[in-house]
Amino acid sequence: MNIIYEDKYILCLNKPQGIPSQSDKTNDEDLMSQAIKYLTNKGEKPYLGLIQRLDRPVGGVIVFAKTEFANKELSKQVQLRQTQKEYLTVVCGLPQNSNAILEDYIKKLKTINMSKITTSDDKQAKSAKLEYEVLSHCQTEEYGTLSLLRVKLYTGRHHQIRLQLSNSGMPIWGDNKYNKVFVKKKEFTQIALWSHKFGFKHPKTKEYIEFTSDPDSYPFTLMM
Repeated sequence: MNIIYEDKYILCLNKPQGIPSQSDKTNDEDLMSQAIKYLTNKGEKPYLGLIQRLDRPVGGVIVFAKTEFANKELSKQVQLRQTQKEYLTVVCGLPQNSNAILEDYIKKLKTINMSKITTSDDKQAKSAKLEYEVLSHCQTEEYGTLSLLRVKLYTGRHHQIRLQLSNSGMPIWGDNKYNKVFVKKKEFTQIALWSHKFGFKHPKTKEYIEFTSDPDSYPFTLMM
């Protein structure tokens, strides 16, 4: 495991792309189980609470609570939207606006593990809000214009960033669910979405802390 920070209350890891955050129906080895084994081997009580879940294809900063007290305190911050969550992503095309706020209503489609944009009248819909800023862009021979975006997440909905950006005409590179170019591709591509920053008040000291991680894979390397 790539440990970014650890103390008595929290464990912050750099999650690899392609590994589940926690156990799922695939029964593939997941990051949470690895972390529990790590704590057990250290002789610690193997308690872990997942503070922010990352989709399997997404890499970067992920935080676990090591005690029930820390889990309760941090979960409360997430629920009250007091945490700071930023992502880096590469999208196809050049957004019309260099920065903007996107607000939609999202409905999760459990049977196909996707979500869709709907309306506030839909009783199963949840509000979704994010803010993006274009950091740079470049031209590629195969994909045309690619843009590097920093995304600040205000809510945490299922596939929120992937769906909202796609719905706004800037689908994420490598996304085989919401980017039509990659839905048609037969070969596997890793989605260009990375958990760059997670900030919160420490559950014990109440001091604000934040952890960051930068991607080093294609196509991020074209612009970073």
